[in-house]
Amino acid sequence: MLRPVLLAALLAGIGIANAQAQLPESVSLLLRGANIPEDAIGAIVLRGNTTVLSHGAERSMEPASTMKIVTTAVSLEQLGPIFRGRTELRTSADVINGVLKGDLILRGGADTDFNADVLEHMLQALRNQGITTIKGDLILDRQLFQPARPDIGAPPFDESAEFRYNVIPDALLLNTNLLDVQMSSTERQLQLLLMPPLDNVSISSDMKLIKGNCAKWEDGWRPPEYVRGPNGKLQVILHGTFPQNCTKATSINVLDRTDYADRLFRATWKRLGGTLMGTVREAAPTGLPPTADPVGTRLLADHVARALPEVLRDTNKNSDNTLARTLFLSLGSLQSDGWLGSRPVAMAAPEDTATRARQVIHEWMQRHNIDDQGLQIENGSGLSRTERVSPRQIAGVLQAMQQSVWAPEFQSSLPIAALDGTMRKRLLNSPAAARARIKTGTLNNVVAIAGYVPDANNQLCIVVAMINSKLVGNGNGRAITDALIDWVAKSGAMPVIAGQ
Repeated sequence: MLRPVLLAALLAGIGIANAQAQLPESVSLLLRGANIPEDAIGAIVLRGNTTVLSHGAERSMEPASTMKIVTTAVSLEQLGPIFRGRTELRTSADVINGVLKGDLILRGGADTDFNADVLEHMLQALRNQGITTIKGDLILDRQLFQPARPDIGAPPFDESAEFRYNVIPDALLLNTNLLDVQMSSTERQLQLLLMPPLDNVSISSDMKLIKGNCAKWEDGWRPPEYVRGPNGKLQVILHGTFPQNCTKATSINVLDRTDYADRLFRATWKRLGGTLMGTVREAAPTGLPPTADPVGTRLLADHVARALPEVLRDTNKNSDNTLARTLFLSLGSLQSDGWLGSRPVAMAAPEDTATRARQVIHEWMQRHNIDDQGLQIENGSGLSRTERVSPRQIAGVLQAMQQSVWAPEFQSSLPIAALDGTMRKRLLNSPAAARARIKTGTLNNVVAIAGYVPDANNQLCIVVAMINSKLVGNGNGRAITDALIDWVAKSGAMPVIAGQ
Protein backbone atom coordinates (compact mmCIF):
# COMPACT_ATOMS: atom_id res chain seq x y z
CA MET A 1 0.00 0.00 0.00
CA LEU A 2 1.36 3.42 -0.97
CA ARG A 3 2.11 5.87 1.81
CA PRO A 4 -0.34 8.85 1.88
CA VAL A 5 2.28 11.40 0.81
CA LEU A 6 3.43 9.30 -2.17
CA LEU A 7 -0.16 8.55 -3.13
CA ALA A 8 -1.04 12.26 -3.05
CA ALA A 9 2.03 13.07 -5.14
CA LEU A 10 1.09 10.41 -7.66
CA LEU A 11 -2.45 11.71 -7.92
CA ALA A 12 -1.17 15.27 -8.31
CA GLY A 13 1.11 14.16 -11.13
CA ILE A 14 -1.84 12.87 -13.14
CA GLY A 15 -3.99 15.90 -12.36
CA ILE A 16 -6.48 14.16 -10.06
CA ALA A 17 -5.46 15.39 -6.67
CA ASN A 18 -6.96 18.54 -5.30
CA ALA A 19 -5.06 18.43 -2.06
CA GLN A 20 -4.17 21.19 0.36
CA ALA A 21 -0.87 21.88 2.04
CA GLN A 22 0.56 23.67 5.03
CA LEU A 23 2.33 26.94 4.40
CA PRO A 24 6.00 26.49 3.40
CA GLU A 25 8.38 26.68 6.34
CA SER A 26 10.10 29.76 4.88
CA VAL A 27 6.76 31.57 4.86
CA SER A 28 5.75 30.40 8.33
CA LEU A 29 9.08 31.52 9.82
CA LEU A 30 8.67 35.02 8.44
CA LEU A 31 5.08 35.20 9.69
CA ARG A 32 6.18 34.21 13.18
CA GLY A 33 9.10 36.64 13.07
CA ALA A 34 6.69 39.49 12.26
CA ASN A 35 4.11 38.30 14.82
CA ILE A 36 1.56 37.98 12.03
CA PRO A 37 -0.91 35.15 12.71
CA GLU A 38 -1.27 32.53 10.01
CA ASP A 39 -4.98 33.25 9.73
CA ALA A 40 -4.09 36.75 8.41
CA ILE A 41 -2.80 35.25 5.16
CA GLY A 42 -4.76 33.64 2.36
CA ALA A 43 -2.72 31.78 -0.25
CA ILE A 44 -3.13 29.35 -3.10
CA VAL A 45 -0.74 27.70 -5.57
CA LEU A 46 -2.08 25.85 -8.63
CA ARG A 47 -0.21 23.73 -11.12
CA GLY A 48 -2.62 22.99 -13.95
CA ASN A 49 -5.77 21.62 -12.32
CA THR A 50 -3.88 20.57 -9.20
CA THR A 51 -4.05 22.60 -6.02
CA VAL A 52 -0.52 22.40 -4.63
CA LEU A 53 -1.16 24.70 -1.67
CA SER A 54 -4.30 26.22 -0.23
CA HIS A 55 -4.38 28.18 3.01
CA GLY A 56 -7.42 30.34 3.75
CA ALA A 57 -7.92 30.61 0.00
CA GLU A 58 -11.73 30.79 0.17
CA ARG A 59 -11.81 33.82 2.45
CA SER A 60 -12.83 37.20 0.97
CA MET A 61 -10.01 39.63 1.72
CA GLU A 62 -8.82 43.12 0.86
CA PRO A 63 -6.81 42.57 -2.32
CA ALA A 64 -5.24 46.03 -2.82
CA SER A 65 -4.04 46.33 -6.43
CA THR A 66 -4.26 42.62 -7.20
CA MET A 67 -7.92 43.49 -7.91
CA LYS A 68 -6.55 44.89 -11.18
CA ILE A 69 -6.12 41.26 -12.26
CA VAL A 70 -9.91 40.96 -12.39
CA THR A 71 -10.47 44.30 -14.13
CA THR A 72 -7.79 43.89 -16.79
CA ALA A 73 -8.59 40.24 -17.51
CA VAL A 74 -12.30 40.88 -18.01
CA SER A 75 -11.54 44.02 -20.04
CA LEU A 76 -9.30 42.10 -22.42
CA GLU A 77 -11.80 39.27 -22.86
CA GLN A 78 -14.88 41.51 -23.16
CA LEU A 79 -13.47 44.39 -25.20
CA GLY A 80 -10.76 42.56 -27.14
CA PRO A 81 -7.26 43.62 -28.18
CA ILE A 82 -8.39 46.07 -30.88
CA PHE A 83 -10.41 48.15 -28.41
CA ARG A 84 -9.38 51.82 -28.20
CA GLY A 85 -10.95 54.69 -26.30
CA ARG A 86 -11.56 57.83 -28.36
CA THR A 87 -12.02 61.59 -28.13
CA GLU A 88 -13.92 63.69 -30.64
CA LEU A 89 -14.37 67.33 -31.59
CA ARG A 90 -17.86 67.78 -33.03
CA THR A 91 -20.17 70.62 -34.00
CA SER A 92 -23.60 71.32 -35.45
CA ALA A 93 -22.55 74.77 -36.68
CA ASP A 94 -21.30 75.94 -40.05
CA VAL A 95 -17.85 77.35 -40.72
CA ILE A 96 -17.93 80.62 -42.66
CA ASN A 97 -14.76 82.55 -43.48
CA GLY A 98 -12.79 80.78 -40.76
CA VAL A 99 -15.46 81.33 -38.08
CA LEU A 100 -17.25 78.39 -36.45
CA LYS A 101 -20.68 79.95 -36.08
CA GLY A 102 -21.69 77.97 -33.01
CA ASP A 103 -20.52 75.65 -30.23
CA LEU A 104 -17.62 73.24 -30.36
CA ILE A 105 -18.21 69.95 -28.53
CA LEU A 106 -15.30 68.09 -26.94
CA ARG A 107 -16.70 64.60 -26.50
CA GLY A 108 -15.11 62.08 -24.17
CA GLY A 109 -14.91 58.37 -24.91
CA ALA A 110 -12.63 56.95 -22.21
CA ASP A 111 -9.49 57.85 -24.15
CA THR A 112 -6.68 56.86 -21.77
CA ASP A 113 -4.12 58.80 -23.84
CA PHE A 114 -5.96 62.12 -23.98
CA ASN A 115 -3.18 64.45 -22.87
CA ALA A 116 -2.00 67.98 -23.65
CA ASP A 117 -0.16 66.89 -26.81
CA VAL A 118 -3.23 65.09 -28.14
CA LEU A 119 -5.38 68.16 -27.51
CA GLU A 120 -2.89 70.31 -29.42
CA HIS A 121 -2.92 67.95 -32.41
CA MET A 122 -6.72 67.92 -32.45
CA LEU A 123 -6.86 71.71 -32.34
CA GLN A 124 -4.22 71.90 -35.07
CA ALA A 125 -6.60 69.80 -37.19
CA LEU A 126 -9.19 72.57 -36.75
CA ARG A 127 -6.67 75.19 -37.83
CA ASN A 128 -5.79 73.04 -40.86
CA GLN A 129 -9.47 73.21 -41.83
CA GLY A 130 -9.23 77.00 -41.81
CA ILE A 131 -10.99 77.57 -38.49
CA THR A 132 -9.57 80.54 -36.60
CA THR A 133 -12.49 81.64 -34.40
CA ILE A 134 -15.03 79.73 -32.33
CA LYS A 135 -18.00 82.04 -31.97
CA GLY A 136 -19.87 79.80 -29.56
CA ASP A 137 -18.94 77.91 -26.41
CA LEU A 138 -16.69 74.95 -25.81
CA ILE A 139 -18.93 72.18 -24.45
CA LEU A 140 -17.29 69.43 -22.40
CA ASP A 141 -19.26 66.23 -22.98
CA ARG A 142 -18.53 63.64 -20.28
CA GLN A 143 -21.90 61.90 -20.56
CA LEU A 144 -20.56 58.48 -21.58
CA PHE A 145 -20.01 57.62 -17.92
CA GLN A 146 -22.90 58.05 -15.50
CA PRO A 147 -22.58 59.97 -13.28
CA ALA A 148 -20.62 62.24 -15.60
CA ARG A 149 -18.53 63.70 -12.77
CA PRO A 150 -17.92 60.83 -10.32
CA ASP A 151 -15.22 62.93 -8.62
CA ILE A 152 -17.74 65.44 -7.28
CA GLY A 153 -18.65 64.63 -3.70
CA ALA A 154 -16.44 61.54 -3.57
CA PRO A 155 -14.79 61.25 -0.15
CA PRO A 156 -10.99 61.35 -0.32
CA PHE A 157 -9.43 57.91 -0.06
CA ASP A 158 -6.65 59.18 2.18
CA GLU A 159 -4.95 62.38 3.25
CA SER A 160 -3.21 62.76 -0.15
CA ALA A 161 -6.18 63.31 -2.46
CA GLU A 162 -4.10 65.57 -4.72
CA PHE A 163 -1.62 62.92 -5.85
CA ARG A 164 -1.80 61.01 -9.11
CA TYR A 165 -2.83 57.65 -7.70
CA ASN A 166 -6.04 59.18 -6.32
CA VAL A 167 -7.33 60.75 -9.57
CA ILE A 168 -10.92 59.64 -10.24
CA PRO A 169 -11.52 59.31 -13.98
CA ASP A 170 -14.40 60.55 -16.08
CA ALA A 171 -15.04 59.94 -19.77
CA LEU A 172 -13.21 63.15 -20.77
CA LEU A 173 -10.23 63.13 -18.42
CA LEU A 174 -7.77 65.58 -19.97
CA ASN A 175 -4.08 65.14 -19.11
CA THR A 176 -5.20 63.22 -15.99
CA ASN A 177 -6.07 66.72 -14.67
CA LEU A 178 -2.50 66.93 -13.40
CA LEU A 179 -0.17 69.87 -12.94
CA ASP A 180 3.51 69.01 -13.10
CA VAL A 181 5.37 71.09 -10.53
CA GLN A 182 9.15 71.39 -10.33
CA MET A 183 10.47 72.75 -7.04
CA SER A 184 14.07 73.94 -6.73
CA SER A 185 15.42 75.58 -3.60
CA THR A 186 18.54 77.35 -2.40
CA GLU A 187 19.12 78.21 1.24
CA ARG A 188 16.82 81.22 0.97
CA GLN A 189 14.59 80.86 -2.07
CA LEU A 190 12.19 78.36 -3.62
CA GLN A 191 11.61 78.50 -7.38
CA LEU A 192 8.55 76.87 -8.94
CA LEU A 193 7.83 75.81 -12.51
CA LEU A 194 4.30 74.80 -13.56
CA MET A 195 3.51 72.63 -16.59
CA PRO A 196 1.59 72.47 -18.85
CA PRO A 197 1.08 76.20 -19.44
CA LEU A 198 -2.51 77.13 -18.53
CA ASP A 199 -4.26 80.36 -19.45
CA ASN A 200 -4.35 82.81 -16.53
CA VAL A 201 -3.07 80.24 -14.00
CA SER A 202 -0.06 80.86 -11.77
CA ILE A 203 1.62 79.05 -8.88
CA SER A 204 2.97 80.37 -5.60
CA SER A 205 4.06 78.97 -2.28
CA ASP A 206 4.06 79.73 1.41
CA MET A 207 6.31 76.71 2.03
CA LYS A 208 8.96 77.27 4.67
CA LEU A 209 12.50 76.26 3.73
CA ILE A 210 14.09 74.01 6.33
CA LYS A 211 17.27 72.06 6.84
CA GLY A 212 16.29 68.52 5.98
CA ASN A 213 16.80 65.46 3.85
CA CYS A 214 15.88 66.18 0.23
CA ALA A 215 14.89 62.52 -0.26
CA LYS A 216 12.23 62.95 2.45
CA TRP A 217 10.78 66.20 1.11
CA GLU A 218 7.23 64.77 1.19
CA ASP A 219 7.35 64.66 5.00
CA GLY A 220 6.71 68.40 5.05
CA TRP A 221 4.15 68.47 2.25
CA ARG A 222 0.66 69.76 2.99
CA PRO A 223 -2.34 69.64 0.62
CA PRO A 224 -2.25 72.51 -1.90
CA GLU A 225 -5.19 74.68 -2.88
CA TYR A 226 -6.18 77.12 -5.57
CA VAL A 227 -7.97 80.46 -5.32
CA ARG A 228 -9.81 82.65 -7.80
CA GLY A 229 -8.57 86.16 -8.21
CA PRO A 230 -9.75 89.17 -10.22
CA ASN A 231 -10.15 88.95 -14.02
CA GLY A 232 -10.54 85.20 -13.94
CA LYS A 233 -7.08 84.51 -12.58
CA LEU A 234 -6.41 81.23 -10.77
CA GLN A 235 -3.55 80.82 -8.32
CA VAL A 236 -2.29 77.44 -7.11
CA ILE A 237 -0.73 77.69 -3.64
CA LEU A 238 1.64 75.10 -2.17
CA HIS A 239 1.76 74.62 1.60
CA GLY A 240 4.08 73.01 4.14
CA THR A 241 7.87 72.87 4.32
CA PHE A 242 10.59 72.05 1.80
CA PRO A 243 14.30 71.22 2.30
CA GLN A 244 16.95 73.77 1.42
CA ASN A 245 19.19 73.07 -1.59
CA CYS A 246 16.78 70.51 -2.98
CA THR A 247 15.23 69.92 -6.40
CA LYS A 248 12.17 67.71 -6.76
CA ALA A 249 9.24 67.28 -9.15
CA THR A 250 5.72 66.10 -8.45
CA SER A 251 2.30 66.00 -10.11
CA ILE A 252 -0.81 67.28 -8.38
CA ASN A 253 -4.53 67.12 -9.05
CA VAL A 254 -5.78 70.34 -7.50
CA LEU A 255 -7.76 72.31 -10.11
CA ASP A 256 -11.41 71.55 -10.76
CA ARG A 257 -11.41 69.66 -14.06
CA THR A 258 -13.72 72.13 -15.81
CA ASP A 259 -11.29 74.90 -14.90
CA TYR A 260 -8.38 72.72 -16.00
CA ALA A 261 -9.91 71.91 -19.41
CA ASP A 262 -10.93 75.54 -19.87
CA ARG A 263 -7.47 76.94 -19.17
CA LEU A 264 -5.55 74.28 -21.11
CA PHE A 265 -7.85 74.62 -24.13
CA ARG A 266 -7.56 78.42 -24.16
CA ALA A 267 -3.78 78.39 -23.78
CA THR A 268 -3.36 75.81 -26.56
CA TRP A 269 -5.87 77.37 -28.97
CA LYS A 270 -4.36 80.83 -28.43
CA ARG A 271 -0.86 79.47 -29.09
CA LEU A 272 -2.13 78.06 -32.41
CA GLY A 273 -3.55 81.45 -33.38
CA GLY A 274 -7.17 80.72 -32.54
CA THR A 275 -9.82 82.68 -30.64
CA LEU A 276 -12.61 81.37 -28.39
CA MET A 277 -15.36 83.95 -28.01
CA GLY A 278 -17.68 81.97 -25.74
CA THR A 279 -17.36 80.23 -22.40
CA VAL A 280 -16.35 76.71 -21.44
CA ARG A 281 -19.17 74.68 -19.91
CA GLU A 282 -20.21 71.14 -19.13
CA ALA A 283 -22.72 69.41 -21.40
CA ALA A 284 -26.19 69.19 -19.92
CA PRO A 285 -27.59 65.68 -19.47
CA THR A 286 -29.93 64.76 -22.31
CA GLY A 287 -31.60 61.78 -20.67
CA LEU A 288 -30.64 59.76 -23.73
CA PRO A 289 -27.89 57.13 -23.93
CA PRO A 290 -24.75 58.12 -25.89
CA THR A 291 -24.49 56.92 -29.48
CA ALA A 292 -21.52 56.49 -31.79
CA ASP A 293 -22.75 59.21 -34.16
CA PRO A 294 -24.82 61.86 -32.32
CA VAL A 295 -27.67 63.15 -34.46
CA GLY A 296 -27.25 66.70 -35.67
CA THR A 297 -23.49 66.93 -35.25
CA ARG A 298 -20.54 66.20 -37.51
CA LEU A 299 -17.01 65.14 -36.70
CA LEU A 300 -14.24 67.75 -37.06
CA ALA A 301 -11.32 65.88 -35.48
CA ASP A 302 -10.74 62.79 -33.38
CA HIS A 303 -8.12 60.81 -31.51
CA VAL A 304 -8.00 57.13 -30.62
CA ALA A 305 -5.97 55.76 -27.74
CA ARG A 306 -3.42 52.99 -27.96
CA ALA A 307 -4.78 49.48 -28.36
CA LEU A 308 -5.99 47.83 -25.17
CA PRO A 309 -2.99 45.47 -24.63
CA GLU A 310 -0.68 48.50 -24.47
CA VAL A 311 -2.96 50.18 -21.93
CA LEU A 312 -3.04 46.96 -19.89
CA ARG A 313 0.76 47.00 -19.67
CA ASP A 314 0.74 50.48 -18.13
CA THR A 315 -2.15 49.53 -15.86
CA ASN A 316 -0.60 46.37 -14.40
CA LYS A 317 3.13 47.02 -14.58
CA ASN A 318 2.87 50.48 -13.01
CA SER A 319 -0.27 49.65 -10.99
CA ASP A 320 -2.02 52.73 -12.38
CA ASN A 321 -5.27 53.25 -10.48
CA THR A 322 -6.75 55.82 -12.85
CA LEU A 323 -6.23 53.58 -15.88
CA ALA A 324 -7.76 50.61 -14.05
CA ARG A 325 -10.78 52.67 -13.03
CA THR A 326 -11.20 53.92 -16.60
CA LEU A 327 -11.13 50.33 -17.91
CA PHE A 328 -13.63 49.31 -15.26
CA LEU A 329 -16.07 52.06 -16.31
CA SER A 330 -15.42 51.24 -19.98
CA LEU A 331 -16.77 47.74 -19.28
CA GLY A 332 -20.07 49.36 -18.34
CA SER A 333 -20.32 51.75 -21.27
CA LEU A 334 -18.33 50.71 -24.36
CA GLN A 335 -17.85 47.92 -26.86
CA SER A 336 -15.09 47.30 -29.36
CA ASP A 337 -15.41 48.63 -32.90
CA GLY A 338 -12.99 47.58 -35.63
CA TRP A 339 -13.30 50.90 -37.44
CA LEU A 340 -13.75 53.47 -34.68
CA GLY A 341 -11.89 51.62 -31.94
CA SER A 342 -14.92 51.71 -29.65
CA ARG A 343 -18.56 52.73 -29.57
CA PRO A 344 -21.12 53.17 -26.77
CA VAL A 345 -23.02 50.08 -25.71
CA ALA A 346 -26.60 50.12 -26.95
CA MET A 347 -28.97 50.70 -24.06
CA ALA A 348 -32.50 51.99 -23.64
CA ALA A 349 -31.57 54.73 -21.19
CA PRO A 350 -28.51 55.98 -19.30
CA GLU A 351 -27.46 53.60 -16.52
CA ASP A 352 -25.15 53.85 -13.56
CA THR A 353 -21.90 52.88 -15.25
CA ALA A 354 -20.20 51.28 -12.25
CA THR A 355 -23.24 49.10 -11.55
CA ARG A 356 -23.31 47.92 -15.15
CA ALA A 357 -19.55 47.21 -15.05
CA ARG A 358 -19.97 45.09 -11.91
CA GLN A 359 -22.68 43.12 -13.66
CA VAL A 360 -20.39 42.48 -16.65
CA ILE A 361 -17.65 41.17 -14.33
CA HIS A 362 -19.99 38.90 -12.39
CA GLU A 363 -21.43 37.48 -15.61
CA TRP A 364 -17.93 36.85 -16.97
CA MET A 365 -16.93 34.97 -13.83
CA GLN A 366 -20.08 32.86 -13.93
CA ARG A 367 -19.39 31.96 -17.58
CA HIS A 368 -15.94 30.76 -16.51
CA ASN A 369 -17.37 28.73 -13.60
CA ILE A 370 -15.67 30.94 -11.01
CA ASP A 371 -17.68 31.19 -7.80
CA ASP A 372 -18.31 34.91 -7.36
CA GLN A 373 -19.80 34.69 -3.87
CA GLY A 374 -18.25 37.33 -1.61
CA LEU A 375 -16.77 39.29 -4.52
CA GLN A 376 -17.20 43.03 -3.92
CA ILE A 377 -16.01 45.55 -6.49
CA GLU A 378 -16.10 49.30 -5.91
CA ASN A 379 -13.93 50.78 -8.67
CA GLY A 380 -11.87 47.89 -10.05
CA SER A 381 -8.47 49.28 -9.04
CA GLY A 382 -8.09 47.93 -5.49
CA LEU A 383 -7.76 51.49 -4.16
CA SER A 384 -10.64 50.82 -1.84
CA ARG A 385 -11.49 49.65 1.65
CA THR A 386 -14.68 47.90 0.53
CA GLU A 387 -13.39 45.73 -2.31
CA ARG A 388 -13.17 42.05 -1.40
CA VAL A 389 -12.08 38.98 -3.32
CA SER A 390 -10.71 35.60 -2.30
CA PRO A 391 -7.32 34.22 -3.34
CA ARG A 392 -9.13 31.33 -5.04
CA GLN A 393 -11.25 33.74 -7.10
CA ILE A 394 -8.15 35.60 -8.28
CA ALA A 395 -6.55 32.24 -9.05
CA GLY A 396 -9.64 31.29 -11.04
CA VAL A 397 -9.29 34.45 -13.13
CA LEU A 398 -5.60 33.72 -13.74
CA GLN A 399 -6.47 30.14 -14.66
CA ALA A 400 -9.12 31.32 -17.13
CA MET A 401 -6.67 33.76 -18.70
CA GLN A 402 -4.09 31.00 -19.02
CA GLN A 403 -6.55 29.28 -21.38
CA SER A 404 -7.68 32.49 -23.09
CA VAL A 405 -6.94 33.18 -26.73
CA TRP A 406 -5.49 36.47 -25.41
CA ALA A 407 -3.20 34.78 -22.86
CA PRO A 408 0.04 36.23 -24.34
CA GLU A 409 -1.35 39.79 -24.24
CA PHE A 410 -2.52 39.38 -20.66
CA GLN A 411 0.64 37.77 -19.31
CA SER A 412 2.82 40.38 -20.97
CA SER A 413 0.99 43.08 -19.01
CA LEU A 414 2.20 41.75 -15.65
CA PRO A 415 5.39 42.98 -13.95
CA ILE A 416 8.41 40.71 -14.44
CA ALA A 417 10.21 39.81 -11.22
CA ALA A 418 13.53 41.65 -10.80
CA LEU A 419 13.10 43.45 -14.14
CA ASP A 420 10.27 45.94 -14.47
CA GLY A 421 7.17 47.58 -13.06
CA THR A 422 6.41 47.19 -9.37
CA MET A 423 8.53 43.99 -9.26
CA ARG A 424 11.74 45.48 -10.63
CA LYS A 425 13.55 45.49 -7.26
CA ARG A 426 12.13 42.27 -5.87
CA LEU A 427 13.41 38.68 -5.95
CA LEU A 428 16.71 39.76 -7.49
CA ASN A 429 18.56 36.64 -6.28
CA SER A 430 15.72 34.17 -6.70
CA PRO A 431 15.19 31.65 -9.52
CA ALA A 432 11.93 33.58 -10.03
CA ALA A 433 13.96 36.56 -11.30
CA ALA A 434 13.17 37.37 -14.96
CA ARG A 435 10.72 34.45 -15.02
CA ALA A 436 7.80 35.15 -12.70
CA ARG A 437 5.08 37.58 -13.78
CA ILE A 438 3.45 39.03 -10.69
CA LYS A 439 0.85 41.73 -10.00
CA THR A 440 1.52 43.35 -6.65
CA GLY A 441 -0.82 45.07 -4.22
CA THR A 442 -0.10 47.38 -1.29
CA LEU A 443 -2.32 49.42 1.00
CA ASN A 444 -2.08 50.29 4.66
CA ASN A 445 -2.49 46.90 6.39
CA VAL A 446 -2.59 45.00 3.08
CA VAL A 447 0.09 43.27 1.00
CA ALA A 448 -0.78 40.95 -1.88
CA ILE A 449 0.65 39.23 -4.96
CA ALA A 450 -0.94 37.32 -7.83
CA GLY A 451 0.45 35.90 -11.05
CA TYR A 452 2.39 33.17 -12.80
CA VAL A 453 5.59 31.51 -11.55
CA PRO A 454 7.46 28.77 -13.47
CA ASP A 455 8.73 26.09 -11.10
CA ALA A 456 12.13 24.37 -11.33
CA ASN A 457 10.78 22.07 -14.04
CA ASN A 458 9.49 25.10 -15.97
CA GLN A 459 5.89 24.17 -15.26
CA LEU A 460 3.81 27.32 -14.96
CA CYS A 461 2.16 27.72 -11.56
CA ILE A 462 -0.49 30.20 -10.47
CA VAL A 463 0.39 31.90 -7.18
CA VAL A 464 -1.88 34.19 -5.16
CA ALA A 465 -1.34 35.46 -1.62
CA MET A 466 -2.98 38.19 0.44
CA ILE A 467 -2.07 39.37 3.92
CA ASN A 468 -4.51 41.56 5.83
CA SER A 469 -2.78 42.70 9.02
CA LYS A 470 -1.63 45.86 10.74
CA LEU A 471 1.83 44.28 10.98
CA VAL A 472 2.61 44.06 7.25
CA GLY A 473 4.60 47.33 7.27
CA ASN A 474 8.38 47.76 7.30
CA GLY A 475 8.69 45.26 4.46
CA ASN A 476 7.29 42.34 6.48
CA GLY A 477 4.42 41.59 4.13
CA ARG A 478 6.55 41.91 1.04
CA ALA A 479 9.18 39.53 2.42
CA ILE A 480 6.52 36.95 3.21
CA THR A 481 4.88 37.03 -0.23
CA ASP A 482 8.30 37.01 -1.92
CA ALA A 483 9.20 33.91 0.10
CA LEU A 484 6.14 32.13 -1.29
CA ILE A 485 7.07 33.05 -4.88
CA ASP A 486 10.65 31.93 -4.27
CA TRP A 487 9.45 28.61 -2.81
CA VAL A 488 7.38 27.90 -5.92
CA ALA A 489 10.23 28.86 -8.26
CA LYS A 490 12.68 26.53 -6.45
CA SER A 491 10.29 23.59 -6.28
CA GLY A 492 10.12 20.89 -8.89
CA ALA A 493 7.77 17.95 -8.59
CA MET A 494 6.41 19.29 -5.34
CA PRO A 495 5.09 16.65 -2.92
CA VAL A 496 1.49 17.46 -2.12
CA ILE A 497 0.92 17.08 1.61
CA ALA A 498 -2.62 16.38 2.64
CA GLY A 499 -3.65 18.73 5.40
CA GLN A 500 -6.27 21.10 6.62
